[in-house]
Amino acid sequence: MSSSTGPSPQAADLLARAVDIATANAGESGGPFGAVVVTRDGQVFEGVNRVTADLDPSAHAEVVAIRRACQGLGTFDLSGATLYASCEPCPMCLSTALWARIDRVYFAADRDDAAAAGFDDARFYRYFDGMPEDRAILPVERIGLPDDGHTAPFVAWGRNDRRIEY
Repeated sequence: MSSSTGPSPQAADLLARAVDIATANAGESGGPFGAVVVTRDGQVFEGVNRVTADLDPSAHAEVVAIRRACQGLGTFDLSGATLYASCEPCPMCLSTALWARIDRVYFAADRDDAAAAGFDDARFYRYFDGMPEDRAILPVERIGLPDDGHTAPFVAWGRNDRRIEY
């Protein structure tokens, strides 16, 4: 999809497709976000924001497109794939792309454009920047368990000869 000198003309068309499906979704009472995953062999999977439609806060367009690609291909590994997003992916969507082993992400609008439209993810970006006061929106704390109980799931995983590594 891309060369070492930058995106191909086809990349611009795919990004425009992500913007088009986002625009259509917004016109149908969905969120104004769209995404396209293109696999190494050229298969195309689309997703639009379904947060309110599915009552699922994780149903961002990028996550939906990645889920469709994984299910369509029968794998959780999208190595070689490219993600085209109508807007800069939020931290959750970037994490999903990382876990899916997506090779590259292109986006159109940025986080400031999203904030101007009422989708301000800035506090989520700040959460991961490392400032303790920014983490107050979701306190996360480790609680120790007796007898190394906290590692029991990993021990069971290591003993399972049918496990699928990822």
